[in-house]
Amino acid sequence: MHRVLTFLAGTALGGGAFYVLSRPGAQQPAAPAAAAGAGPARAPAGLQAQFKRGASSDGADSEFLAYGNPGPVADFMVRSRYAASYNRALRNPNWVAEHLTAANLKGSGDRVNSEFKEDQEIPALFRALLKDYYRSGYDRGHMCPAADAKKDSESMNETFLLTNIAPQVGKGFNRNYWASLESFVRDLTKSFDDVYCISGPLYLPQKEGDKWVVKYEVIGNPPNIAVPTHFFKVILAKRSSDKAFAVGAFALPNKPIDNAAPLIDFAQPLEAIEKAAGLQFFGKIERKPDTVVPLCSTVKCTLNHDFYTKRDKQPKQN
Repeated sequence: MHRVLTFLAGTALGGGAFYVLSRPGAQQPAAPAAAAGAGPARAPAGLQAQFKRGASSDGADSEFLAYGNPGPVADFMVRSRYAASYNRALRNPNWVAEHLTAANLKGSGDRVNSEFKEDQEIPALFRALLKDYYRSGYDRGHMCPAADAKKDSESMNETFLLTNIAPQVGKGFNRNYWASLESFVRDLTKSFDDVYCISGPLYLPQKEGDKWVVKYEVIGNPPNIAVPTHFFKVILAKRSSDKAFAVGAFALPNKPIDNAAPLIDFAQPLEAIEKAAGLQFFGKIERKPDTVVPLCSTVKCTLNHDFYTKRDKQPKQN
């Protein structure tokens, strides 16, 4: 069996330990040195009267942030075929969200004509770079797949921005099992009118002796991009004739996976992935038995591994 999230074991059963480590944050920069003999920095007198507890929900009016809020900043972007949030510390997406229908999967886009590109909307200090992947041993793995953006060449090209990419093991994962899972999500549009899919990386703990630790590689020279230990896909699907939403959640290790491994082995409670990722999915939907049903009770959750053998030519890994 290929149950991969041992730290989730107790959650699905309503008990036991839930071992989750919060997503690693950015290293805090050193504070600027004060001038010799100077006391603690203070806000200008004219501003002090404005600093009241709770005056601003983002803390902008706090005396402690008189000269700026250090973040973290989650860069939010909306492209033609996806929306995404980018993590400046890890140089990976936090998540990438899509809306798929049978109609919007069609188009003239062809990945043969696309190239991976750095996202110029991200400040240079925090940008994932093409050179970081060079000879790293990892594929540049799409969160929103290129095959989901065939609308036109512009939509296709947007999926190759590095803000939609994370380091993935190539053979056995990105080019195989993960690709088959992407195909499975597209095939859901044959059974549902609307399919919403959110994908992203996870950095999960592993047991070492009597301790749980988080270990992940960082690629680039100097080290720049974190290599996720796992990836998730959460899915919400709806038929116009049904009142209930079908919801599925999967977490896969970033390593080669045997094609014989059933997809259901990687299914997790939605709440478990939310807790691990620090994210809330589909929060506008009330989670009641008559509102939400398990995806795999509605459709057969099996993968067609023929897909990746028919993939379009991969752009050059530069």
